[in-house]
Amino acid sequence: MELQFEFLEGMPKYISIYEQLKEKIITKQLRPNEKLPSKRKLAEQLNVSIQTVQNAYEQLLSEGYLYSIERSGYFIAEYNEDWLQAPVAKKPAIQIAEERQVYNLKNGQVDPEAFPYKIWQKLYKRQLEAHPVHNSSWQGELPLRNEITEYLHMARGIACDPEQIFIYSGTQQQLQALCIFFGKIPVAMEEPGFFRADAVFKQLNYEIEYVKIDDSGASIPSKKVKLYYVTPAHQFPLGAVMSMERKVQLLQWAKEVDAYLIEDDYDAEFRYKGLPIPPLSHLDQLERVIYFGTFSKTLIPSIRMSYMVLPKSLAAEFRHFYQHQKPTVSRIDQLVVAEFMHSGYYAKHIEKMRTLYRKKRKTLLEVLQTYLPAEFNIFGDTAGLHVIIQLPEWLEEKRAVELALEMGIAIDPVSKYYQTTTPQNLVMIGFGAIPLEKIHPVIQTLADGWLQSR
Repeated sequence: MELQFEFLEGMPKYISIYEQLKEKIITKQLRPNEKLPSKRKLAEQLNVSIQTVQNAYEQLLSEGYLYSIERSGYFIAEYNEDWLQAPVAKKPAIQIAEERQVYNLKNGQVDPEAFPYKIWQKLYKRQLEAHPVHNSSWQGELPLRNEITEYLHMARGIACDPEQIFIYSGTQQQLQALCIFFGKIPVAMEEPGFFRADAVFKQLNYEIEYVKIDDSGASIPSKKVKLYYVTPAHQFPLGAVMSMERKVQLLQWAKEVDAYLIEDDYDAEFRYKGLPIPPLSHLDQLERVIYFGTFSKTLIPSIRMSYMVLPKSLAAEFRHFYQHQKPTVSRIDQLVVAEFMHSGYYAKHIEKMRTLYRKKRKTLLEVLQTYLPAEFNIFGDTAGLHVIIQLPEWLEEKRAVELALEMGIAIDPVSKYYQTTTPQNLVMIGFGAIPLEKIHPVIQTLADGWLQSR
């Protein structure tokens, strides 16, 4: 097979190969099960390195356009048009961002082009045709709670039943509901920590203890509190992983002071080093952990759906407390997510995104290490969709963010996640939203701009 490629100036060669091969697959120029040239043969034909061809093949493999057979090579996969990415022209918000030439490197963003919009539309249409005109139970649709129960058991090792699960329209909403249930109580949260959780506590005029984190994760509060908000698997925002010893200490502390740990497992699906980190809830035999999960990272944030798993000792009382509550999430949306999970699409989508984000993370780290000197310390990259950069003394956080925006690159300062101190030398670089092929030129531009400002 003789394949023809054109290499555009300024675009990495592996991206050119990837893009043009994908186009040939989508337009049926390459047929299903057709064998591609070996990496070595295509590299020789194009006068590029074998690694360049391998990078292109692996990206196509991760997106499902190819499959490989050991010792036989790479083959064209059966192309399922339901997984065709939605055209960019249909998403005005993305068009506007491109017109302004602002690249989104902010934290917590997902890749908008990788979501299976056609499958979602098909499932949504099916649910609409079933005429689900009535509201859900305020606790959430039972089919969805059943699917979440099964998913948590398989993916996170959490034993729970559907009666312990409550569906909400976001982390803040379920945290607020939980706080109202407990009443006027003292609380604690990590320092630094999720500022939206802090906002809920402040809106309720709670007494808040900000607990410093260390290499083992969130420390033990010094005061007696009722709720302690923590992110054990991937501390937000600095990325520490809570040690097993610290987890045991926290569970024992919670028992002794009659407190509950709110475990926000916000991005547990995306871990890149070592085995998945077992959640606190997996270890909890004392019923002291309230588990928070979300679909914002695994699907798309605009769906606005999260869930809370209460200990059995709290679930019945919580349900009774809110017996007159109306649901906060559309019944149709819940049923679509339930079917998406039940049909196996959810597991496939997570695996696809895990592979894509792993590739993005690797590319980001390589480019950062290539263009930034060692005085820029990079950490917090073992999981999730962002990394932290500790800036050198000559570049303050505020100036780094301003310079980035002047270059059309949006990044996050880390100081906003601190409440008692204000460090001025940390920024956050997210890689969820930016296209893979843009990471190299955008990070090179960012690095050049920072270094030239010295």
